[in-house]
Amino acid sequence: MRVFFDTSTFVKRYVSEPGTDAVLDWCDQATKIGLSGIALPEILSAFCRLRREDKITDTQYRQLKSLLLADIEDAAIRDLTPVVLGQAVACLETNVPRGMDAIHIGSAVALKADVFISADKRQREPVARAGLRLEAV
Repeated sequence: MRVFFDTSTFVKRYVSEPGTDAVLDWCDQATKIGLSGIALPEILSAFCRLRREDKITDTQYRQLKSLLLADIEDAAIRDLTPVVLGQAVACLETNVPRGMDAIHIGSAVALKADVFISADKRQREPVARAGLRLEAV
């Protein structure tokens, strides 16, 4: 099963917070993990913020970064292609998501994801309208 994660949910794989157990379960069920090309810089940005706020140490930051980079070696990552951008535009024209959310949705559609995992309430309607199965965590 191709399981697509938006950034806010995939980061739960590395940072314990509400929804982490569900994300780990979905990762275990996935035959392929799908991510948008924007996920890596967004997740690293979250790790850097945690480090700046002294919520993680430099060593923990390096460990999290290494885990992330190892995980994405096997992931299906959809870059910003004309198909992804076209899907994102269609999403924006028929819904009210934020721009980055539309890119995640466009990426999931282009990857033909079987399920879209999100913790973002504002994504729920646009994901459903895009014809994707949504699982909220």
